[in-house]
Amino acid sequence: MKSPHGWVHGVFNKAYWIADAEIDEIKLFGNKTGHQEKTMSDQDIEQYKITTEPFYKPQEDEIELYGAAYDARLPVMIKGPTGCGKSRFVEHMAWKLGKPLITVACNEDMTASDLVGRYLLDANGTRWVDGPLTTAARIGAICYLDEVVEARQDTTVVIHPLTDHRRNLPLDKKGEMVEAHPDFQLVISYNPGYQSLMKDLKQSTKQRFSALEFDYPTASVEASIVEQEAGIDADTSAKLVKIAHAARNLKGHGLDEGISTRLLVYAANLMNKGIAPKSACRMALVRPITDDVDIRDTLDHAIDSVFA
Repeated sequence: MKSPHGWVHGVFNKAYWIADAEIDEIKLFGNKTGHQEKTMSDQDIEQYKITTEPFYKPQEDEIELYGAAYDARLPVMIKGPTGCGKSRFVEHMAWKLGKPLITVACNEDMTASDLVGRYLLDANGTRWVDGPLTTAARIGAICYLDEVVEARQDTTVVIHPLTDHRRNLPLDKKGEMVEAHPDFQLVISYNPGYQSLMKDLKQSTKQRFSALEFDYPTASVEASIVEQEAGIDADTSAKLVKIAHAARNLKGHGLDEGISTRLLVYAANLMNKGIAPKSACRMALVRPITDDVDIRDTLDHAIDSVFA
């Protein structure tokens, strides 16, 4: 069944969400059909493991730094612009370390219950279902909260006990204290360019993490990434990167964000399907990032120049 907040808790026949007031009533008076406990931790841990190596090209020493942080079980914060490889890096490290990975795409409607779990009603009574954070803490997975600043601050506070010496997670509604598995690690990411006074992490949250700062790769490295990811020739990938650099120079001068490495791969994939380079670039690189006519024309001219 799918949560209204976007995280899939699992498939349960005839299961329904119940409000907190109803939970309190069930705790106080019980229910006629009985109470069951079912956690996602009962499922096969292997389903969360990445079996095929995700392609990732290091930029500096981030792999060694992350490995040291994991060995010390330090929580890690990854900062960087959209589409620069943050999520791919986390996937690569989970594969490299051989650890399960549970990813949560954060959003402004996400509640603490979406992370830790809640009671469900079904045909047999009520049952507790762990959220992704609780599941990761139980089975020793890496829990990755993607774009964590999108979540409300009162929601992210729930991670605090897992990111200091306590390494535990109180389940208040269930009356249980979950001690984190020795292999558990928490990783969060966000784009500093999207920060505002309303969407930022509290200092009490920031200062519980070590941090890695990402940026777009150098031109040669980025071209090799596009070449590898899309299976396109080196000359074309270099031209795509040249267009991206032209757009990134406009950041803060009409563009909120430049063309990401991800979009370069999209353009290359369109070319592989027979789309002309100029059309592929306009569709994948320009139209998604701006509606401003002047900026769009400027980038279109850059495309025409590069693919003359």
